[in-house]
Amino acid sequence: MADRLISIGVIGAGIMGERLMRAALEHAADVVRVAGVWDPSPASLARISRELPPVPLLDSPEAVVAAADCVYVASPPASHLGHARRALAAGRALFCEKPLAVDPADARAFVAEAGAARAAVNFPFASSFAVQHLQSWIAEGVIGTPRSLGIEVAFATWPRSWQRDAAAWLDGPAQGGFTREVVSHFLFLARRLLGELVLQSGRARFPEPGLSERGLSARLTAGGVPVTLSGTVGTTVHDDHNVFTLTGSLGSVRLRDWSIAERLQAGTWHPDPDALPNARIRPLVLRRQLEGVAHLVAGEPHALATLAEAFEVQSVVEAILAEDGH
Repeated sequence: MADRLISIGVIGAGIMGERLMRAALEHAADVVRVAGVWDPSPASLARISRELPPVPLLDSPEAVVAAADCVYVASPPASHLGHARRALAAGRALFCEKPLAVDPADARAFVAEAGAARAAVNFPFASSFAVQHLQSWIAEGVIGTPRSLGIEVAFATWPRSWQRDAAAWLDGPAQGGFTREVVSHFLFLARRLLGELVLQSGRARFPEPGLSERGLSARLTAGGVPVTLSGTVGTTVHDDHNVFTLTGSLGSVRLRDWSIAERLQAGTWHPDPDALPNARIRPLVLRRQLEGVAHLVAGEPHALATLAEAFEVQSVVEAILAEDGH
């Protein structure tokens, strides 16, 4: 890794932008420095000024690109590729939120344009301690030969309570919905652990006109392993509940609620004793992501999600959403 601190500029001062900047300041100050942030909303920039006073407020996306070694695009999805193309055209590294775009054809074109550019997508499971534990169990032969994968996500409401300020786009069918925002993470994880994703069938339900989906079901394969996927809103009291269960010829392991790795033994799920709730472990995972960004900028190997992986996930997500099951 380079001897000097890598500078990262942030476009988008919403939840994800603030989380990454906070992690950079509080947990990764020896790895990166925040060159500045821009957002079209003065209120969002005012909040960052209050919450994270060391972060420079910049007056345009062009200023962010000029100030940084790497540009982190954390704006709403429809704007991702405009900022991403600007960053790569200027010779900067790119770290982008998912999905790459709202138009899969444009995302495909961008991946082809980018080629071998220094670019990655922010799927934090690439740096997850819990996923690392699952990988260790799998490598040890705990589950034997993978036979099936089940992915279940559920929400009390959508958007989740802490996302309501962004409901204008997060609950719209064009850019938002839990399939893009949440299910995509678990599809990425399936791709990483098992292999290529192939959708067999899928349906999303849009019972409220003009709003994002409230349910989905799908069947696919990951590296040839059968995957069942389900998602619902209003079926749990929790903001967010999810289970990713991988079963093999000898046993089962699972990831629960983002950060709890568990192993099935004698009919009972036993969590990793070192596991921490997602809210507590998230900043440390983001530090690992930022370490990956530093490697990305230096042209060194890293574990961050590639553009090709992100496009494969997006293609599956959009295909499911295109099948409106009402």
